[in-house]
Amino acid sequence: MASQVRFPITNDEAANDFLVENPLALILGMLLDQQVPMEWAFRSPHTLAQRLGDRFNATDIAAMDPEDLVAVFCEKPALHRYPAAMARRAHAVCEHVVDNYRGDPARIWFRATDGAELYRRVGEIPGFGEEKAKIFVALLAKRFGKRPEGWAEAVAPFGDDQPRSAADVSSKERFAEVRAWKKAQKAARKSKAEFSM
Repeated sequence: MASQVRFPITNDEAANDFLVENPLALILGMLLDQQVPMEWAFRSPHTLAQRLGDRFNATDIAAMDPEDLVAVFCEKPALHRYPAAMARRAHAVCEHVVDNYRGDPARIWFRATDGAELYRRVGEIPGFGEEKAKIFVALLAKRFGKRPEGWAEAVAPFGDDQPRSAADVSSKERFAEVRAWKKAQKAARKSKAEFSM
C-alpha cells in the first residue's frame, strides 16, 4: 500500500504503520472492532504479530490449532475483551482467506470490479456482518484509495462525510469527532429505549 496512506487509529505509530503495510492486520483490526475501544481493536494485530513472529500470515494461522491461537490471544495483556471467541473468529478469517484467496487477503479488494462485488466479498469474511462489511469497504475507500465504481452507494450511509466510524479516522482530531459521534448515538439510543418503556 502506498506510503502516503495514513490511518492513525491507535496511539502507537508502529501499530498504525502495520495496519497500512499489512492487509491481514487491517482485516483483523476491523474484525476486533466491537465491544472494545477502536484503538485497542486496531492495535491488537500488531501485538499478535509480535507474539507470532513469522507465523503472522493467513496460511500459517489457518494451519494452527484454533485453541493454540486462543492461548496467544489470551496472553496478558489479552487482545480483546473476549479473546477466546475472537481468536476463533480470527482463525476462521484466515481459513477463509486461504480457501478463497490463496492466502493473500489483499486479493479480496484488488480484484473486485465494482462496489457491490467488493461489499459482497467483504461480507463473506467470517465475523463480518452487514454493518462491519460496509465500514470496512468505506475504510478501504476513504483511507486506502480502493474506490471501485459504486462503492459509496454499496455501503450507505458509511460513504458520506459524517465522521461515524473507523473509516473516517484520518487524524487525531477526526478520531475525536468519530468518538463523540458514537457517544451521541449511544446516548440517543438509550434515551429512545427509556422513552419507549
